[in-house]
Amino acid sequence: MRFYVNLYNAESGEMLAFIEANKLGQMRTGAASGVATKYLARADAKTVGVYGTGWQAQSQLEAVCAAREIENVKVYSPSPENRARFCQEMSARLGRVSVAPVERPEEAADAGVIVTITSSRVPVLQGVWLKPGTHINAAGGNSILRRELDDEVVRRSSFIAVDSIDQAKIEAGELVMAVEKGLLTWERVRELRFVVSGQMRGRTSNDQITLFKSLGLAIEDVATAAVLYRKAKEQNVGKEF
Repeated sequence: MRFYVNLYNAESGEMLAFIEANKLGQMRTGAASGVATKYLARADAKTVGVYGTGWQAQSQLEAVCAAREIENVKVYSPSPENRARFCQEMSARLGRVSVAPVERPEEAADAGVIVTITSSRVPVLQGVWLKPGTHINAAGGNSILRRELDDEVVRRSSFIAVDSIDQAKIEAGELVMAVEKGLLTWERVRELRFVVSGQMRGRTSNDQITLFKSLGLAIEDVATAAVLYRKAKEQNVGKEF
């Protein structure tokens, strides 16, 4: 399946660009986790645990490494072949960062930042594995039927952020189930934009566990497309564009 973004001038209605959006979608999904990491993870976070080794996991790890001075990455996938391939590819791409596979899922949880980017319908990350101060980017499940995190992860999270609360109520399976069980109220869930804008604080201590449940918004595609368009124009100054 192919995706495309049409970028328009909001004032004139002129179409500015027609952009292939499969790669764009990968970039903006990773970028959202990078922003969440910048504002919610501990400033001294140097390790990352990654659950999932697909195409989307690449930009997730790149974005986290852009937000923090990451030194070590632990990668888990049920497939030894997939995690070995991913580690080899990302080691070459990231250079100075050590990217290594682990055989058991709990080994990847011993990290300052955790990324879950899977299509699993059952939890791949358990709250009992988490250490104080961890930040989690849960970016894989975008259906009420999917759960990458167990209830204990949600229960232990002191601060929970999403792209959109209205969207989370119909797509964030982990949060919806926690609310139904009485482990969480929607009043405790915040939209990440308020933290980024400085209207509220996210992490307030180094021991807190923070969680960003990423679902993706159309405006993120538009913003990424605008950046790509601007960069393309800058690189083609003096040429017909």
